Amino acid sequence: MRFIAAFCLWALGAVAGAEPVRLENVRMWNAPDNTRVVFDVTSPVRHKIELLSDPFRVVVDLRDARLTGRLTQPVAQDRFLKKIRAGKHQGFLRMVLELKKHATPRSFQLPPNSRYGHRLVIDIGAAAAPAPPPADIAQPVLFRDVVIAIDAGHGGEDPGAVGPKGTYEKTVVLQIAKRLAALVNQERGMRAVLVREGDYYLSLRKRIDLARRRKADLFVSIHADAFRNPKARGSSVYVLSRRGASSEHARWLAERENTADLVGGVSLDDKDNLLASVLLDLSQTASLEASIEAAEKVLRGMKKVGRVHKPGVESAAFAVLKSPDIPSILVETAFISNPAEEKQLRSPAHQRKIARAVFAGIRNYFVLRAPEGALLAARKHTIARGDTLSAIARRYGVSLQRLRVLNRLADDEIRTGQVLAIPPTSDS
Repeated sequence: MRFIAAFCLWALGAVAGAEPVRLENVRMWNAPDNTRVVFDVTSPVRHKIELLSDPFRVVVDLRDARLTGRLTQPVAQDRFLKKIRAGKHQGFLRMVLELKKHATPRSFQLPPNSRYGHRLVIDIGAAAAPAPPPADIAQPVLFRDVVIAIDAGHGGEDPGAVGPKGTYEKTVVLQIAKRLAALVNQERGMRAVLVREGDYYLSLRKRIDLARRRKADLFVSIHADAFRNPKARGSSVYVLSRRGASSEHARWLAERENTADLVGGVSLDDKDNLLASVLLDLSQTASLEASIEAAEKVLRGMKKVGRVHKPGVESAAFAVLKSPDIPSILVETAFISNPAEEKQLRSPAHQRKIARAVFAGIRNYFVLRAPEGALLAARKHTIARGDTLSAIARRYGVSLQRLRVLNRLADDEIRTGQVLAIPPTSDS
């Protein structure tokens, strides 16, 4: 059986006798629902692409081209690709992408940018889903969990700051991150993903990429501060500075192949510069506003644990906060360079206090700002005639005081049509 997925002939192809296009490198990027294969070529290349079966494979024929670089192979965990091989076929350079299962390929070419030259991109994703059931068949309403990406800073050969007693930042922040993840996973309607699960190095961009692959609703990076003066102390919460957001805006526009599904499921790579810029700016603005709100709630929780370094949320151009579509905050839990705070950071009891404070802020943010379709967004109550605040609290099994605090009610007076956020039952 043979399926034609696409056939692309480019007017900029090689002229007879011209220097062949060189395929210098093959790169692969794995996402939860697709694998992107990037061919780094020296100029635009005429090509055709076919999906073949028995066994499933994608065949890419490159006209007037030759392979000059090393042929990279997919990792064993790749969901779609099994192997890549190359050969000559009827005057073409034939690249065969062996698949693990049926998939749908798509190809497009990208012009050079500040980082890469010409590229031929092959996206291999899941086959089209079956048609939905008829509209008259009732479907159950399913709510998703909000996803919190918890990033323990540093790791591996990068220890981060080191305390007077030799405590590594990378060690204590991973311990706090794991405690925070446990609290999040105990909460109905919330799910944690650890960006770094062990003592290994991850680049800052890789941390953002992992959070985006897991479709995180909030990115929380955990760190421990340090300063040359050992008396410096207190926790801080940061968001991305406006200047940092501006520079990141330019970067994302410059690297279009990394912007698939970047803004609310909309790819920027096929948009003109003006439209892409507007879409990205809207996404960044909304993300930064959400980051500030989440950071304020986390800082409020940290103030209950101990001293804070500054009274308000701070901003800086931390690279790890630069995802344009995920609200992101960075928590400096304490100064590891301060002997007293270093000792606290090593204490499991104090680590639990920090984790509970950060978690309380995260939870309070999502109870009010849960995305549409999330279980937490469903915990709302619209006041009907005859409702009382105490009766609503009993109905949902939560404390009356917590219901007042969450909704900023000075007393028990409510009005018909008013919408109340219902706190999680663990707050009762």
